[in-house]
Amino acid sequence: MNFFSQWGKFMMMGARAHAKWEIDVSNTIFGDKKRMIILGLFIIPIILLGVAFADQISEALPDLLGGKKAYSPAFYSTGIFIVSILIGLGAGLITGCIGAGGGFIIAPALMSAGIKGILAVGTDLFHIFAKAIMGSVIHRKLGNVSVPLAMVFLIGAILGATAGGLVNRVLYELNPVLSDAFITTVYSLMLGFLGTYALIDFLKARKSGDIGDAHGGSAEGADLGSLPKKLQGIKIPPMIRFDNDLTPGGRSISWVFLVLSGALVGLAAGIMGVGGGFLTFPIFVYIMGVSSMTTVGTDIFQIVFTAGYAAISQYAIYGFIFYTLAMGMLLGSLVGIQIGAMVTKVVPGITIRGFYAMAVLAGFVNRIFALPAKLGDMEVIAISKKTGAVLESIGVWAFFIVISIFSVWVIGTFLKNIAVLKGEEVKS
Repeated sequence: MNFFSQWGKFMMMGARAHAKWEIDVSNTIFGDKKRMIILGLFIIPIILLGVAFADQISEALPDLLGGKKAYSPAFYSTGIFIVSILIGLGAGLITGCIGAGGGFIIAPALMSAGIKGILAVGTDLFHIFAKAIMGSVIHRKLGNVSVPLAMVFLIGAILGATAGGLVNRVLYELNPVLSDAFITTVYSLMLGFLGTYALIDFLKARKSGDIGDAHGGSAEGADLGSLPKKLQGIKIPPMIRFDNDLTPGGRSISWVFLVLSGALVGLAAGIMGVGGGFLTFPIFVYIMGVSSMTTVGTDIFQIVFTAGYAAISQYAIYGFIFYTLAMGMLLGSLVGIQIGAMVTKVVPGITIRGFYAMAVLAGFVNRIFALPAKLGDMEVIAISKKTGAVLESIGVWAFFIVISIFSVWVIGTFLKNIAVLKGEEVKS
């Protein structure tokens, strides 16, 4: 049970750190007119070109990688664009309101909407990369970035992202259903574990009467535990120094552990399409003993490069990115984050934590119920197509009902409390 609790805390801290990055990016974009113009330059041309040439694109380019008949429709339609905005909106509301990993629902949502898993992963990575480039706050965090730490970490991240993209592409070439089953299994394991921990955490908080911060607090500093001390005590040269301004004489760790950590983060990004940022924070702070200040700056740095490298080199050039969806998700998530963040000012934290547990578990149910049909198609298990389809439909409906209820509740709460929010009054 202690192991479960520690790993649950580990994953939750990572989810919160990544959500904080997304919220900062959204605030940066909406707070700068130039970035708003860039957002329009990203999205408007896709809409205009799509409207003008939708029929020609879908008919004349069917055999290109990423074309209509190759993997999934990469052409524009109003319906596709609206769905992508709604998916991004739901993810953004969760991220802004709960401050913990709304992006985890994007790939399951896309797969539930009929997008193949590998395309959902590539599209999610591109959406994260576009968001990171537009809202980059690296220049504001340079004082907190250890460049040697970041550079060595990125060596591993690039290797891991390459391996993750290769795994997904090889499985897809072997059998598209196998690819979907693999991605579905990975998401089932992660969402099941995280959702169970979030539910237990919510129930404990409610029982104890702790209605505090919806975001659950944050890790402060880097008080070295036994594991970080052991790792920093292993002297395999070259040793990479960091936190020179925060601790007397600074700290150091072997390049081996940085490369291995980067490889794990890159592998997760390459396979799941989530940027990898949700792992960087807990690995740096709890395993390697890096201060939270340095970790935040380095995390921002790595997300831009890891997501960008994985999106372009592992998915875009092979046609596994659905650009219309990516831009719609980008727009929806930025708006959703703004609304969600404001709602936290007028809603008890315990309520929001309960919704988060429900949202993550809904994602788990969605993926685990989709798995039997895929395993049946590969003849791994004996299940009729009808039964598999029914189970998959149950998962899809359960997922979208929960996310829709949450989204309606958040937007409704926002609209009801506009006057309160304008006055910056906060309910206790």
